[in-house]
Amino acid sequence: MKFLLFALCAAGLAFGQPGIFTKEDLIKYTPDWKGERFADGRPKVPDAILDRMKNVTLEEAWAVLRESGFTHEYEDGWLSIHPGKVLVGRALTAQWLPGRPDIHKVIAEQGKKDGRIGGQNAWPVDMLQPRDVYVCDHFELKENGPSIGDNVGNAIYARSHNGIVYAGAVRDINGLNELEDFVSFVRFYDPSHHFSSLGPGLNSTMIGINIPIRIGKATVMPGDVVLGRNGGVLFIPPQLAEKVVKTSEITRLRDIFGHQRLREQKYTAGQIDARWSAPIEEDFTEWLKENREKLPVAKEQVDEIIRERTR
Repeated sequence: MKFLLFALCAAGLAFGQPGIFTKEDLIKYTPDWKGERFADGRPKVPDAILDRMKNVTLEEAWAVLRESGFTHEYEDGWLSIHPGKVLVGRALTAQWLPGRPDIHKVIAEQGKKDGRIGGQNAWPVDMLQPRDVYVCDHFELKENGPSIGDNVGNAIYARSHNGIVYAGAVRDINGLNELEDFVSFVRFYDPSHHFSSLGPGLNSTMIGINIPIRIGKATVMPGDVVLGRNGGVLFIPPQLAEKVVKTSEITRLRDIFGHQRLREQKYTAGQIDARWSAPIEEDFTEWLKENREKLPVAKEQVDEIIRERTR
């Protein structure tokens, strides 16, 4: 907590509002990412990796993260909007605290000086880029808590053409359901609305944008790849995104091959359900070559797997 408070204060020196990481902050705290970045400093995992991520299961991604030492990146227990679809995108984060008038007043005044428009709930929305996922900690607030309804939801959708991960409540659920690809994971639906203007009803103050946040048991960094499906959400560090999709693809192909050979009774369950012998590995490589045009993984990726296996 002391570290976070220090980071928030340091970011505030550059931007006025507490908790907005500068470009330099984001680069500093994502040192393992060596690829392209947004203008704000967030890691920009390539679109092609995001496309491939849509086929990754939570189990496959979790295994890679666990092996790499990232053990606090998963959260479940969500109310899903479009539960049959998969959410994939780059995280832009925001954090609320229970409303406190003195802090709120300072932040609101600084927002005006910085040219921010509308209520605080609109500020991070205006920063979204295509394929971003708005990831927000609203401290699980339900009654009088929703800061996202169909108006803000449409604004999010227009900018990102994507959904949200929101540790709080949404309203106007029927309107949000009308957005075809607004695949979202939220804590609650509630017909009330939040009060974030100064006055006796103040209940929320947005204290941070583009900072490390907590979503349930998970830690989320701006630029993490969000993978939401089957009622759960994983936040994948950007430097592991390519490894996750490659591991998933080879696992998928090995499963298809193994199941086919079991049906053909070429191998026993004991042979396939254990570490494969050298002859089985060779058989798998030949099978990849013979079937590369009709496998459920892009031909370019299959060719890459074959090259790695025949070096």
